[in-house]
Amino acid sequence: MAARLRTGVTTPASSTDRERPTVRQAGDADLLAVYRIEKAAFPQPWPFSAFERFVGRPGFLVAEVGAGVAGYVVADSVPNHGRAIGHVKDLAVHPDRRGEGIATALLERVLSVLRARGVGSVKLEVRASNEPAKALYRDFGFVHRRTVPRYYDDGEDALVMVVDLDDR
Repeated sequence: MAARLRTGVTTPASSTDRERPTVRQAGDADLLAVYRIEKAAFPQPWPFSAFERFVGRPGFLVAEVGAGVAGYVVADSVPNHGRAIGHVKDLAVHPDRRGEGIATALLERVLSVLRARGVGSVKLEVRASNEPAKALYRDFGFVHRRTVPRYYDDGEDALVMVVDLDDR
């Protein structure tokens, strides 16, 4: 599976009547909901088995609103000369729940989890055309480092964005 971030997020709505999402570790019972969100959010979804491999890992989180899973994030880290590097691989919010602050809550929590695990910087890839996601990531301090031409199956470029957690 290629490491990639395929976001379907927007910035949070300003409405105060929205319920704040609860972010927690994903478990086996969440896999079907996560996969349904993946299929609703992306034209070329990851296979179900991809999510099964991340169950139990600290960087696989879901956001619940009310009684249902509304979004998820998958991230991990690798050692790098004494200071681990994090990678947000997948982040999605159900299309019906975008604009409610769910992506913000997920990103906030996963960056906290990665920092606690000794990660110094985090990278992700985002579609060049995904303005709402790029704005969200900039709000978290991510900066565009390079472009990967034709990264996605449909030929669209990906922007590689990085944040230094020590600066946040």
